[in-house]
Amino acid sequence: MRTVVTGGAGFIGSHLVKRLVDEGREVIVVDDMSRGNPRNLLDLGVQPELRAIDLRDYRETLEAMEGAESVFHLAARVGSVEFLHGSDLAELLALQTNLVIDANVLRACLEKGVKRLVYASSVAVYPIGPQRKSYDIVLKEDDLRYIDPEGGYGWAKLLGEIELNWMKGPDIGMARLFNIYGEGEEPDQEAHVVPALMRRVIASSDKEFTVWGDGNQTRDLLYVTDAVEALVRLEARASSPPVVVNVGSGETTSVRALTDAIVEISGKDLKAVYDASRPVGPLSRTADITAARQVLEWEPSVSLREGLRRTFGWVEGRLGGQ
Repeated sequence: MRTVVTGGAGFIGSHLVKRLVDEGREVIVVDDMSRGNPRNLLDLGVQPELRAIDLRDYRETLEAMEGAESVFHLAARVGSVEFLHGSDLAELLALQTNLVIDANVLRACLEKGVKRLVYASSVAVYPIGPQRKSYDIVLKEDDLRYIDPEGGYGWAKLLGEIELNWMKGPDIGMARLFNIYGEGEEPDQEAHVVPALMRRVIASSDKEFTVWGDGNQTRDLLYVTDAVEALVRLEARASSPPVVVNVGSGETTSVRALTDAIVEISGKDLKAVYDASRPVGPLSRTADITAARQVLEWEPSVSLREGLRRTFGWVEGRLGGQ
């Protein structure tokens, strides 16, 4: 099956590409390399056809979809809280860029007669207000009683879902991804919480290091291969109207507990100093994964401890090799 993966040289995309190649598929990776890197694919031992394409260009997007039976659309302007939400301009760029990318990919899928489409949506579509007020928020797929997504990125993902609900043609699956972590996400200034904390622990030469927030904020952390398994199963169960599921671990982990686990794995004698004045995003967000369990017959299989151990080894090697 000829399968296109947009954002396929990125963190989650590269792991998905490996899984599809291992299944014997013909995979076309489409990535503009703004966050993706061919090294991610090489590190995983795969060398699919790679097309460096800017999906804001409709002509190039249309050509990339030629002959595709299935498309996994993961490409997006993504990054840390500060990168996506640090200013009004950042919010605007996240909204505008992702709207254009999604519109071009979805239109090209229709024009080229793609049969199956899996869309990487986000927890950011859910109303952000309650997530900023409580430490025990659990989110279900129907928790969109009112519209208040998280910034420009959340608005773009929500509008992408609306577009998909109006599409007639391909069978569609929408995955609302929570906090996915694992080998392959660069531990740079735009990283999410797990690689960002690992970078600080590894780089620390003192007895103390700083963690943003008071440590009580919570996240739902899912290891990348479990996320990939969910995406592949979602493709098989895609339908019209679309299937939508949360893709997370279903478990709540505080940043303080996460920090303690990373420090323990590192073997260092370090103390975390929490800085409540720095931006932390929502106070809490955990996925209710009942629908994913039922519809996809899927369950996360990698424990947080094991996932962190694997990821820490990779981040340590990456930083040591720079």
